[in-house]
Amino acid sequence: MHFAEVLRHLLMHFGTRINRFGLSLSQFNPWLERLGSSLTMPPGTSRPGTRGGLLGTGGVLSSQIKVADRPVTQQGLSGMKTGVKGPQRQIMDKSYYLGLLRSKISELTTELNKLQKEIEMYNQENSVYLSYEKRAETLAGEIKEFQGQLADYNMLVDKLNTNTDMEEVMSDYNMLKTQNDREAQSIDIIFTERQAKEKLIQAVEEDIEREKQIADDIIKNMSQENQAKYMEMKATNEKLLQELDAQQQELDGLNIKEDTLGAEIAHSQVKQEAVQLYEKLHGLEEHRDQMIAEDKSMGSPQEERERLLKQVKEDNQEIASMERQLTEIKEKINHFNDVIRRLDMDLEEHQGTSTKLKIESKEPLTWLRQRPVPIMRDSV
Repeated sequence: MHFAEVLRHLLMHFGTRINRFGLSLSQFNPWLERLGSSLTMPPGTSRPGTRGGLLGTGGVLSSQIKVADRPVTQQGLSGMKTGVKGPQRQIMDKSYYLGLLRSKISELTTELNKLQKEIEMYNQENSVYLSYEKRAETLAGEIKEFQGQLADYNMLVDKLNTNTDMEEVMSDYNMLKTQNDREAQSIDIIFTERQAKEKLIQAVEEDIEREKQIADDIIKNMSQENQAKYMEMKATNEKLLQELDAQQQELDGLNIKEDTLGAEIAHSQVKQEAVQLYEKLHGLEEHRDQMIAEDKSMGSPQEERERLLKQVKEDNQEIASMERQLTEIKEKINHFNDVIRRLDMDLEEHQGTSTKLKIESKEPLTWLRQRPVPIMRDSV
């Protein structure tokens, strides 16, 4: 679009304002045509009465202008977007990149300074906030105290408005005073116990630190091999502790789930019957598995027959051995009876001795008769 067309477009836009002065757009057409023909002349030509080369040298007026580059608003014309004119840098050497780095460094420095100012402002605000928070805590305590006093005054006003006797007021006062004294004593006891516990905890912590120091000294005095073994065992211990914690958490979860399911079963008759049936089924399955294991262990009939024959032989051998032992025991008993009989005969031959000698001689024989005969067992 040529410059004349742009002017025509502008005149059409401002047509209402031109009509106020008694002019029309048709009066500008000849002038616009002459202007357009003069602007589109080739370089080196000129219109009669003008200096050649002044307007036809290919300047700004001879360039192609688009209306979109010069938008029109209600307040008038806005600035036109112009391209970069003039010579540009052809070689980007070291100085160019240094200048570019300096410009970027200056921009970063400016931004860092800006951020530093913001940080300082935030720190100031934070300090102010902390002071305000402490002041708010103090004021909250004062408010709480004043609220307590206000409650006391309100209760006193209520007592006065209801014409309460002074004795009743004093009774309430004494009751509250006794309660406060009791609570104060309890608080003192708790505070004393807390101090004792804190001292005990501090002593235990000191003992732990001392033991840790001793353990560290022992580890330092170890050889390299023992130290490596200790570190390996320590890592294994930590791993096992982690696994223990995980399993403990899993166990806690299962216990909670068990409690939940138990509560659900307790409130449902159908679920209780299902649990009983499952328990009965589990018992039957165990009995089945036991019978299957016994059946597998029994083997074939031929093997069972051989096993029973072997067991019968072993039992017969044991019975024969016991019979031999019994025969030997009977022989020993008969031998001891013969010895006793001979001793009795010897005693009868010496009846002429004194009574004391008879008593002393008979007592060992009586003891010998009453003494149990030991059973001698031979090896099989």
